[in-house]
Amino acid sequence: MSGCVDVLVVGGGPAGATAAALLAMAGVRVRVLERERFPRFHIGESLLPAELAIFERLGVTLEPAFSLRKGGAEFWNERTGQHARFDFCDGLPGTPTFAYQVHRAAFDAALLGRAEAAGAELVWGQTAEAFEVLDDRARVHTDAAPHDARFVIDATGQRAWLGRRAKSLDRIDGFGLAAAYTHFDKVPDDARAELEATGNIHIFMVDDGWAWLIPQPGGRVSVGRVSARRGVRASDLDEAIGASPRIRRATEAAERLQSHLCGNYSYRNRSPYGVRHACVGDAAGFLDPCFSSGVAFAMLGAEWLVDALVPALAAGAEADPDLAAGASRAMDRGYRTMGALIERFYHAGLVDRLFFYDTPTPELRQGLISLLAGDLWRDDNPFERLLVSSRRRSGKGHDPRRPERA
Repeated sequence: MSGCVDVLVVGGGPAGATAAALLAMAGVRVRVLERERFPRFHIGESLLPAELAIFERLGVTLEPAFSLRKGGAEFWNERTGQHARFDFCDGLPGTPTFAYQVHRAAFDAALLGRAEAAGAELVWGQTAEAFEVLDDRARVHTDAAPHDARFVIDATGQRAWLGRRAKSLDRIDGFGLAAAYTHFDKVPDDARAELEATGNIHIFMVDDGWAWLIPQPGGRVSVGRVSARRGVRASDLDEAIGASPRIRRATEAAERLQSHLCGNYSYRNRSPYGVRHACVGDAAGFLDPCFSSGVAFAMLGAEWLVDALVPALAAGAEADPDLAAGASRAMDRGYRTMGALIERFYHAGLVDRLFFYDTPTPELRQGLISLLAGDLWRDDNPFERLLVSSRRRSGKGHDPRRPERA
């Protein structure tokens, strides 16, 4: 490990691994700094159909040992008996028809392994601390050594290294603020068979937020509770599990694993790129995970950045401060659309009309399903047009760049 590389990727999660793999496949000299050792635990097991094309481009096959085919999403209000199921195959023409639930530790390791196999250099156990732009390169100082590169990609997830360093993270109010979650192993055979028949994610309406139940391969489930108020506790998760017949059915005879708490949920980085650097994935922004958009935004954002970066490197134009502007604009559209849908999700009356309406207009239902599939960048979705325009008319939409520090 020596000398200046073309690109230094800080962080080896889905965003960083995708960027590193695509860069290495294009013949770019790329180095990845990852402060943890893989495999490592990570939440966010539910993927979207929008990611299928990038899996194909990467040449990554999701092995049955760590993946389960997912047909769609189901929404429940068990207090009222309301239930709605949305199958990805019922989306607009062209929307991919399935996705996967994954063990994130194995999934993330597979993506990073693909980057290494393509030629990326991996450096473990170093934490980025400082960043500076020199005349002909950028330099990242870690707790162990400096690293020079023509361009730096911040893929540090919710650590959001460059954004926190620059104090450029703006909180998005009105979404979930904190979560408590755990895994259950050795789910009983009958409950496991029922969940794995569709592989669907199950989302439950609860006071001040929502809860999830996600089947995983090997007889495990992920269970969590997101709250729109601060100060979520492990007991809030216990209460959500106890109040849900469906979650209890899947978990009461299973082995509960360690519980986790996390906060600071939704934010955008108002300065996601600049001279010789750009942020991707959660380092660029993170939305409430109720529709599982995190990995899709991470991988697609990394792909679009790489598609701009490779020719810039070849032309010696990687210092252009607007190099990542196009990729950032594309991601802004995704954040805007998904943010509008999340807003509706946290409004009880709108939830009833969106998800539990008995006879919706077929074209609008198809459009909603396409959004749930992560198919956010098309111009023929009538539901998206209605969603975004109504948000603008109301004047109540959350501006992801509002000056409220995360």
